[in-house]
Amino acid sequence: MIKPDAMSGLIDNEYIEDENERETKLLPIIEAAIEDADGEIDGYLTKRYPVPLSSVPKVINKFSKDIALYNIFTRNGIDTGERESIYLTRYKAAVRFLENIAKGVIDIGAKKIEARANTGFNMNSSTRLFSRNSLKGM
Repeated sequence: MIKPDAMSGLIDNEYIEDENERETKLLPIIEAAIEDADGEIDGYLTKRYPVPLSSVPKVINKFSKDIALYNIFTRNGIDTGERESIYLTRYKAAVRFLENIAKGVIDIGAKKIEARANTGFNMNSSTRLFSRNSLKGM
């Protein structure tokens, strides 16, 4: 999803002519951006769904790519007046979507976490074995 002319600017503004060398230097950056994007998505989804999802909906994959691209381009700062502004726009759309999932407005069709009580708690214990009366005289 990254155009070849934009790749050079992502490696500390260093131009690398050899395509294989450029991809070798970019790979750790891309992998870290994907990992961060997946972590961010899991942070939103964990409110309603057990993560990692057993079957990932395509819409989550799409937003994962958008967030990863945003993470890659913001490493060196993002120019909101240039072509990079599309990455910011897509990132904001992804976050809005994920916030709506967390709120329960959007259902992605995955198995949900069982509802938890929001108030109080319940505690059960065994019957009392020792008391002042049962220990009298000891």
